[in-house]
Amino acid sequence: MESTQKVKELSKNISKSEYMSTPFKVQKQKTDLRNKADILKSKKSFKEAVGCYLNSVLLDRNNPDTYLNLGVCYKNLGKLKKAITSLEKAALLDKDNFETFYELGLCHLEDETPCKAIKCFIHAVELEPDNADAIYQLGLAHEQCDEQDMAMMIYQKLIENSPTYLNAYIRKSTLLVKMELYNSALELYKQILKINPNYIQGYYDIAFCLDKLGKQREAKRYYHKFLEYNPSDKNANFVMHRMEKLRKITTSTTKLSLV
Repeated sequence: MESTQKVKELSKNISKSEYMSTPFKVQKQKTDLRNKADILKSKKSFKEAVGCYLNSVLLDRNNPDTYLNLGVCYKNLGKLKKAITSLEKAALLDKDNFETFYELGLCHLEDETPCKAIKCFIHAVELEPDNADAIYQLGLAHEQCDEQDMAMMIYQKLIENSPTYLNAYIRKSTLLVKMELYNSALELYKQILKINPNYIQGYYDIAFCLDKLGKQREAKRYYHKFLEYNPSDKNANFVMHRMEKLRKITTSTTKLSLV
């Protein structure tokens, strides 16, 4: 009788031990899968990382970081719809993660759904008000929505608050050129070269504006600098032909002035 009782108690303890160990095993499995996936993601092995993250999701459907990283992997694989779905799940689970809303905004921009991107970037900026990249992407989203005035305001604000953030100057000056405001664009392009003298495209942009303003001699000088620094650029043939035309124009103008 006593022996039977001991067997029953031992059996209960074993069952209890197995039950207690199961959650621990599952938790370890989840952690191991996420760690493996994170390593694969850091090595840019996105396809393999996706498999690990998906297996992790099967064990835990409430981890926002898993959905975030899964979405980033899908984005890098060019699977935007799946990326958006994963990132939206991450956003529902954690509304305070800057990276989630930033990445979701990038996906919407790439997917050409800029109005949705605007909402994401606004939320991202609310979470990190001084993040220049998020503010810049918000400007791009407004551009995609054909809201040029709003984009210009955002780029100008970014220039004022982050005076070395080059992309804001570039995008604003590009918009000014589209609006045929060449003098204003020219000033910005000159500022760009002061910030980064190695921005070779700036020489072409300055030359283009000077050319449009009828300042042929100065335009020719900047076209020449552009070719000097970047002779194999895709615009090289156009620049050479344009320089030749400008040379003829300035030569004929000189002759006329002598008469």
